[in-house]
Amino acid sequence: MNKKPFDESPNPEDELLPEYHFDYQRVKRNRFAAQSLKRRMTVVVLDEDVAEFFTTSESVNKVLRALIEAMPQAASDETA
Repeated sequence: MNKKPFDESPNPEDELLPEYHFDYQRVKRNRFAAQSLKRRMTVVVLDEDVAEFFTTSESVNKVLRALIEAMPQAASDETA
């Protein structure tokens, strides 16, 4: 196994103390990661004019949920 000394910095111009260098080879899986997957998030890019009006994700979600409720039932059956 290839180990680096703790005091050796990979970048000589680096101003961080050696104890702040993170060894990514010793990373362990996050045991709470499965819990965070329950709430999936999807990123959608808005056009500038729309983004100026809807400044938060909550405002976008609120309007879209209202639109979904207002849609006729037949239209929602076609998308399923």
